[in-house]
Amino acid sequence: MPPRALIPLETIDVDCVLADLEAIRKSNPPRYEMEQLSRIVLYDAEAGSVAGVLDVVDEPFWARGHIPGRPLMPGVIMIEAAAQLCSWAVRQVYDPAEYADRFFGFGGIDNVKFRGTVFPGQQMIILGVKGEVRPRRAVFHTQGWVEGRMVFQAEITGMWV
Repeated sequence: MPPRALIPLETIDVDCVLADLEAIRKSNPPRYEMEQLSRIVLYDAEAGSVAGVLDVVDEPFWARGHIPGRPLMPGVIMIEAAAQLCSWAVRQVYDPAEYADRFFGFGGIDNVKFRGTVFPGQQMIILGVKGEVRPRRAVFHTQGWVEGRMVFQAEITGMWV
């Protein structure tokens, strides 16, 4: 049986927009097909929690080759979406002037479990809760949810590059 949602799903308004794609771009450098967040819908600095949404387009770049006839979102793309969510959250904590020329990227991925599938046309809610945030690295517990089902969980470590 999968664990409970890190943030109760009923408290998340997927139509709320705390940060749209343009605002996310101010914190996160990925562009074009590597942008894996549509919007940030929840951010609570005190609780260390963040939620974002990825509206999976009808023809994502991976659909043609990742299981032709039954396109499945690759697990690595699910994890990338979670990493981008965590990167955005970390950028909210640190002084933009001090860290403007630095990238917050992957440092490690632990305890990953894929529990479901994501298809083109679906909406994935990505949840993150900080485990620890330090000047050199941050650890987040993350989950992805589609239609009320958990599709992945992972512990993501990021670091300044």
